[in-house]
Amino acid sequence: MEPDVSIETSCMIRIAVLPIGDVPSTLLRDYHSMLLRHCTIPLSTISSFYTEHQKSPFAHQPWETGSLRFKFVLGGAPPSPWEDFQPHRKILGVIGICHCPSSPDLDLVIDQFNAAWRGYSSVLVQRCFAFSPGDSQLEDTKKRENLVLFPPSDRPAQELHLQTMMQDISASLLMEFEKWVLQAESAGTILKTPLDSQATLSSEEVIKAKKRRLARAQKTIGDYCLLAGSPVDANAHYSTALELARLTADYFWYAGALEGSVCALLVIVAFEPNSSAICNIWWVGMGFRCVCMLMASLQVDRMGQKDIAIEDEVRYRYNSVIVHYRKSFIQENAQRVSPLTFELEATLKLARFLCRRELAKEVAELLTSAADGAKSLIDASDQLILFVEIARLFGTLGYQRKAAFFSRQVAQLYLQQENRFAAVSAMQVLAMTTKAYRVQSRTSISKQSLSDETETGHVDSGKMHHQSVVSLFESQWSTLQMVVLREILLSAVRAGDPLAAWSAAARLLRSYYPLITPAGQNGLARALTNSAERLPSGTRCADPALPFIRLYSFPLHPSQMDIVKRNPAREDWWAGSAPSGPFIYTPFSKGESNDNSKQELIWIVGEPVQVFVELANPCGFDLSVDSIYLSVQSGNFDAFPLSVDLPPNSSQVITLSGIPTSIGPVVIRGCTVHCFGVITEHRFKDVDNLLLGAAQGLVLSDPFRCCGSPRLRSVSVPSISVIPPLPLLVSHVVGGDGAIILYEGEIRDVWINLANAGTVPIEQVHISLSGKNQDSVISIAYENLKSALPLKPGAEVTIPVTLKGWRLFLGESDTAAGKNAFGSMGRTLKDGSSPSLLIHYAGPLGDAQDIETNKSSVPPGRRLIVPLQICVLQGLSFVKARLLSMEIPAHVGESPSSLANMDSKPFGEAVGYSKIDRLVKIDPFRGSWGLRFLELELSNPTDVVFDISVSVQLEKSGNEDNLSVDCAAEYGYPKTRIDRDHFARVLIPLEHFKLPFLDGSIFSKDLQSDGSTAGRNSNFSERNTKAELNASIKNLISRIKVQWQSGRNSSGELNCKDAIQAALQSSVMDVLLPDPLTFGFRLARNGSENAAKLDLPKESDTSIQHIASKNSVIAHDMTPFEVLVRNNTKETIKMNLSVTCRDVAGANSIEGAKATVIWAGVLSGITMEVPPLEETKHGFSLYFLVPGEYTLVAAAVIDDANDVLRARAKSESSDEPIFCRGPPFHVHVNGTA
Repeated sequence: MEPDVSIETSCMIRIAVLPIGDVPSTLLRDYHSMLLRHCTIPLSTISSFYTEHQKSPFAHQPWETGSLRFKFVLGGAPPSPWEDFQPHRKILGVIGICHCPSSPDLDLVIDQFNAAWRGYSSVLVQRCFAFSPGDSQLEDTKKRENLVLFPPSDRPAQELHLQTMMQDISASLLMEFEKWVLQAESAGTILKTPLDSQATLSSEEVIKAKKRRLARAQKTIGDYCLLAGSPVDANAHYSTALELARLTADYFWYAGALEGSVCALLVIVAFEPNSSAICNIWWVGMGFRCVCMLMASLQVDRMGQKDIAIEDEVRYRYNSVIVHYRKSFIQENAQRVSPLTFELEATLKLARFLCRRELAKEVAELLTSAADGAKSLIDASDQLILFVEIARLFGTLGYQRKAAFFSRQVAQLYLQQENRFAAVSAMQVLAMTTKAYRVQSRTSISKQSLSDETETGHVDSGKMHHQSVVSLFESQWSTLQMVVLREILLSAVRAGDPLAAWSAAARLLRSYYPLITPAGQNGLARALTNSAERLPSGTRCADPALPFIRLYSFPLHPSQMDIVKRNPAREDWWAGSAPSGPFIYTPFSKGESNDNSKQELIWIVGEPVQVFVELANPCGFDLSVDSIYLSVQSGNFDAFPLSVDLPPNSSQVITLSGIPTSIGPVVIRGCTVHCFGVITEHRFKDVDNLLLGAAQGLVLSDPFRCCGSPRLRSVSVPSISVIPPLPLLVSHVVGGDGAIILYEGEIRDVWINLANAGTVPIEQVHISLSGKNQDSVISIAYENLKSALPLKPGAEVTIPVTLKGWRLFLGESDTAAGKNAFGSMGRTLKDGSSPSLLIHYAGPLGDAQDIETNKSSVPPGRRLIVPLQICVLQGLSFVKARLLSMEIPAHVGESPSSLANMDSKPFGEAVGYSKIDRLVKIDPFRGSWGLRFLELELSNPTDVVFDISVSVQLEKSGNEDNLSVDCAAEYGYPKTRIDRDHFARVLIPLEHFKLPFLDGSIFSKDLQSDGSTAGRNSNFSERNTKAELNASIKNLISRIKVQWQSGRNSSGELNCKDAIQAALQSSVMDVLLPDPLTFGFRLARNGSENAAKLDLPKESDTSIQHIASKNSVIAHDMTPFEVLVRNNTKETIKMNLSVTCRDVAGANSIEGAKATVIWAGVLSGITMEVPPLEETKHGFSLYFLVPGEYTLVAAAVIDDANDVLRARAKSESSDEPIFCRGPPFHVHVNGTA
């Protein structure tokens, strides 16, 4: 069999193209390509070279439309035993190619050429083309037969010269064809085929052979007419041959003549036949059928589409050809020679003629029938050619997998030959099948084919959906794909191509590791290693092996690298712009859409960057990656390599780093890996497609899931741009960057070191706070940093920050109260409750002119986030708080003060009291000694001991000359120690603290509900009163400090405001609001007004005094007293006053049979009217009969009480009288001398 056969092959003249001398292979291919442009020579162009020696046998030669067709066989071909049967198999001409610079001796060239062409017995014309001759060769006048020199010139001139020579060769061949035909018609010829070469012939066979000779001669003449470009004459001879062969039952030659007639028919159609041609064919006996067919051929589409009538005629005749070839089969010759090859060639010719998608089914049937006949072929080379032609035709139809199947048959035939060149051919054939089996190498994949592959499926019908196609392919063809790759690996090893072997083993291991046993995986690993040993160091391959690499994440820059847009027109240049983060979108941005597909990443020249990638080794052997680094398409990035060892069936996330070197975009496609001795590029996009297919069930498995790695969302590579260098401020906490552990309320100084690690100085800086619990940062030494500007590269500065532990809430307290307080530190830090320092800084602005013309040229600033990793642990905890009060009766004595002037300077002789007595004084609104305590019950759930100290800030007096007040501005009580897991109570003394008067606005809520008060003025007064009340409460609480200390360096303040607030909440009316009336007693000696009740003024007044000797009351002496009544409201109060004196036992000393006191004046039923905020006095005298301790008590009944008095007395009835009783006053009565 012959390759590349078609119906038109019968009209092609075979020319052998032979290299003469030393011709470089590249030049030989170039010269051969020049010849291929002249495969068709029109007859009209050879008239000047043609000479008609006698009448031409080609009576119907189409000189205007006809042509000669050539088939150039580079290197020639061996003679065929079927040359008599089909003359187009003969080598009818030889063209030698000589490169004169390589072969300067032209005589030697001619000798070599003559020896070469004489090896072909059928040669009719021979020429030797000598290209690029030198000057000496051109000047050589010696004539050499058949040598044609092509002088050096440009390509068009050489092609024109070559065209002229081909026209000469065509004319010579045409004249030789005429001679042969004339000789064959006159003398006849004996034509034999291998089918006729028996050792002995019987008499009948000899007679039959003589009868067949004429038919065979007519058929051969028709073949030469066809080669001469005269299809009409060829048809006439084929018609005669068909009739004679039918009579002699010469089926083989009959089929050959019928083949020639079909070729002549197609040539006639190609020449655009006219009516004269049709008439000529009619007269030569082709019949009415052929006339009708040719008339229909006039309607052939000029665009190359075959007419249906032509196809039907060709189909009909070639089916007859195939049948007659089959009839010529002789069983006796089956082991020696068989016409099966011609039958299969005829089948292939018909299939090639009909080969288009509309007739795909019919062509596929013909090719399948031909493939079945391959089993009966004797010669392996015939099988090889047959499978090659079937594969090519299936490929033309678009049946890529069928074509790949027969290509594999070709490869297997090559692999049956034990030689290197056959292995190379097998490897090349298998490489062409990889696209159909979807195992092609990256080197053979172009961008267009890759996109087409993702859009359309590779199936025979071409109509299936892509996803179903891929699913079908992966589920049913995996084993076949492995076989193909294994065959490629075997052929590459035999061919001695280590790179192809490495590529095949890499694809096999990477794509089908789940289907390969561990032993097979180890074998492929050894094959990779062995192939790499035969490759030079640094060899690259387009097909990656292991490991699998996917993009894990682009880590956010450290907080030191946040980039902030800079507005030079504002003093706060950082305001109004969110940090880049490094992405253009960050969680700090507000009102911006988050489009992950359009993320932009900013890198800075000279600053290291990191990218997280995940490696997976799903195979059963240890994988050693010699080096791996980022694969960057642009040239402005230096990647740092890293070596990794992966155990079997494991995955690992690694950090790949590098440094941008210049401004511009950076494109990261994947990673460059040096593994198994070869450098490969692993692209992220390929692994993403693999994982997507695994998620959809389209590929075998997910290598990362096989290694136990969790499923991750697809991470896309952002758009990366590099900007010029910026300053870089880095920070660390002096003493360690660990968590700062504080107890609640603890105050501590932390030193933060700031250093400029960049190459640009820092000229602008600003510090602010962010996050929760910002009030825990008490102070920042910002001036230390500002004074160090400009901070040059490498310089550093240290700033102190004062911190205070905040108060934990209930849930946090429960967590922090456990024994292992440090165990909850991680959770406390993750809550984000710690504040952070925001340091915005920037370098020089640059040229002012550039900034004015182009605002985008302003170098951006940066933001440093210094997280203050504070872990607040619960220290002391409150259990409960309550308010305790104690009331001590006052002593009656002389005093210059009055109820209306309680804050005046005390009696000069009453000095010499202790500081603790400052908090024990007469209540100016009750007239008695009072002491109030706030009791706090504390627990210590920690592992340390706390010392509690209480300090009370006393209220300053209006008289700054009082020395006792100046030395007692603050008083500290003895410390209280609380051991671990113990409770303790702390008493906090409280001052008597009341409002100066009782106002109705305090009860405005109740009054307005009754409709008694309204209006703008009352509302204003109400607000003022309430504000004063709240301010009074806050003032009282703010003066009390509870501090603790644990060890040497741990100290803080206990937040007791809420506890005091809660304790005062229930008794705020009693604590802060004064009584409506205040009662007091004083001595009135000698009618003087210098007698007053003894009181305890405010913080600046005197403390408790015992009655001095001159202030004492003596028994058996009429002692004058005065009772003072003060009105603490803003309205006049009418009342009935009464005074009672009681002894130590509490019995009434004035009334009764055992009265021990005689009085003078009125003691009961005293009607008084006290003006607003003023006091009234009433005098009386007492005569004590018995010395001892007595108590004076004043009481009053208020008539017609208003709403304010009723609200203060908590009275619900409007008719009920209001009763006011004053505190008891002690009177010490001494006996007489």
